Order: sequence, then C-alpha cells, then structure tokens
Amino acid sequence: MLSRLEQAQQKWGGSHSVIDNWLMERQELLLLYYKVAGLSPYESVDKALPEQVQIQSFCQILMDYLSAGHFEIYDNIVAACKEKGPDSLKLAQSIYPQITASTDLALDFNDKYAEASSDNPLEDFDKDLSTLGEALEQRFGLEDELIDNLFANHTE
Repeated sequence: MLSRLEQAQQKWGGSHSVIDNWLMERQELLLLYYKVAGLSPYESVDKALPEQVQIQSFCQILMDYLSAGHFEIYDNIVAACKEKGPDSLKLAQSIYPQITASTDLALDFNDKYAEASSDNPLEDFDKDLSTLGEALEQRFGLEDELIDNLFANHTE
C-alpha cells in the first residue's frame, strides 16, 4: 500500500493542493495502520494488541480520510467528470458505490473499536483490522483510478 501511495504522490503530487493534502492524509492513515497492526517498521516483538490510544488515533485519521474523500474530493471529481464527458461520469458512477462499501466497513470498524474499553478484550481486532486493510487497499486503487481519469482527461 505504501508503494502505491508513493506512485500516486509522484504522479499527481503538486498538481492540486486538495489532492496533495488528501494523499498526505492517506500516508498518515497508512502509517497508523501499520503501527496498530504491528507491521514493519513498527513490528512488535510480542505481537500484543495496540493500546487503546493508538486505536483511537487510527480511527480518528480513518474518519478524517473518509470525510475528506466523501465531502471534498469525490464531489469535485464527479462534478468535473459530469462537465467533461459521459465516459468519465460513467466511470465515476461505477466506482463510487464500491468506495461507499469500503466506507461502510470502515465506519463499522470505527464504531466497534474507537471507544472500546478495557472491558472489551478486542477478540476480533486482528481479523477486523485485516479485513479493513484489504478494503482500504481496494479503495485506494479505486480512488487512484478516479484521480488518474481526472488528470488524464481533464487537465488543461
């Protein structure tokens, strides 16, 4: 996922401040994901569950990232696609429901873990985090497809 992010930053970095900020949020989200998951470079020796404060931080940036996508980026992309041509609009309309499905999964994850207490042993945390990671990877690919379409067909 980080290599895909680096490619996106190289390809579209500096082209638009909204896209730059969004990709920086994606980077922060991925780094926190890796940290919470105990993956390299944050690999944990004892593979213990993360502290609740780490989970809360991850959930917060996850919600920020999703919000930026839905309330800033996607609306702009769909509007631009609508103005520029039916093929672009068709692509955006076909991708958006798939992105929404990952949003629902992320919201469920947030609801379950953002305010988890020590009373909740987080039994399914690793499985749920893995499922979320797979959904995020697919989502990033779809988002990149939208951004690529926008820049390939609509930059002046």
